[in-house]
Amino acid sequence: MKFVIAPDSFKGGLTAKQAAETMMTGIKRVYPEAEYRLVPMADGGEGTVQSLVDATDGRIITADVHNPFNKLVKASYGMLGDGKTAVIEMAAASGIQFINEQTANPLVTTTYGTGELIINAIDNGAQKIIVGIGGSATVDGGAGMAQALGARLLKADGNPIGLGGGALAELSQIDLSQIDSRVLKTTILIASDVTNPLTGPDGAANVFGPQKGATPEMVKVLDQSLRHYAKVIAKSTGKQVDQLAGAGAAGGLGAGLLAFTKAQMQHGIELVIEATNLKEKAADADFVFTGEGGIDFQTKFGKTPYGVAKACKSVAPNAPVIVLAGNIGKGVDSLYTADAIDAIFATPAGAKPLAKALKDASQDIAQTAENVARLIKATQQQRV
Repeated sequence: MKFVIAPDSFKGGLTAKQAAETMMTGIKRVYPEAEYRLVPMADGGEGTVQSLVDATDGRIITADVHNPFNKLVKASYGMLGDGKTAVIEMAAASGIQFINEQTANPLVTTTYGTGELIINAIDNGAQKIIVGIGGSATVDGGAGMAQALGARLLKADGNPIGLGGGALAELSQIDLSQIDSRVLKTTILIASDVTNPLTGPDGAANVFGPQKGATPEMVKVLDQSLRHYAKVIAKSTGKQVDQLAGAGAAGGLGAGLLAFTKAQMQHGIELVIEATNLKEKAADADFVFTGEGGIDFQTKFGKTPYGVAKACKSVAPNAPVIVLAGNIGKGVDSLYTADAIDAIFATPAGAKPLAKALKDASQDIAQTAENVARLIKATQQQRV
């Protein structure tokens, strides 16, 4: 019997790898001789680097880069087991963890450090780079990232503009002659499920600016600056990025990547499924276990358990897909479809405070996995 175990992390409790090992521990109490394939998963957001490194026997690389305030920090990214594919979470260098209520100011925060991570990955042999864009502290349209790659964003007098979204108002021309030539030879895949455009009511400034500390006045300035930025991009590159779906992701980093690299936008879970070879590993599975910290009706819109279920069912249609979750929210009945999830189980053993639930996550997940395995065994024995 073969079990494929492919969960996301249980945030605050277990990494994806730990969750997979814990589920296996529980199932092994019932099926000690079974075959197990553990595939730590993610959906392109927080934890994607660690999950893909764990799933492919890759390694973590740490580099000195600049944070959103242009201060040197150490940030990490992953090199997958093939030695040719890097995975970067932009938040590692440009994330919201670097700001607080007193310092948050998207007029000055920059994605420069994310560009530095891209260059560092190429220096270390990356031919393909997966960039997870989420959790940013920036609304600079990816301008800082472009500057780190070698693009010259210039004022009318020929001098470089400053860093941050506010500086985009002074942009007059973009010179790409000094951009690192290796960047245009590198496959860059953007892992994001955000569909917001760069500007307008649903754009980066209006939707995401307030989350990064933008006042209503700042939002207006940023949206106007991003509109101007998009016009200069169109003039300099011929690319119309303003209203592209996903251009507004991570404060407009999506737009910058689409404008200045040969990037392609993809759903995060699809990229992870491909990078981990999940379908190949699940082709002859008898049962599939997946899960994450919380599940509800939104899970079908790009979250790990639903993506795993769809992928595994496409190659092993008769293998039941079982989801273990720390919390079950509203509308999970919509997840039960013929080609996706078969059963959902909550893992906490009894009602308990959140802190206690996180502390007990490992033993509770193992116990739930064991209980499900015992049900499977009892059902099989009845059939015999």
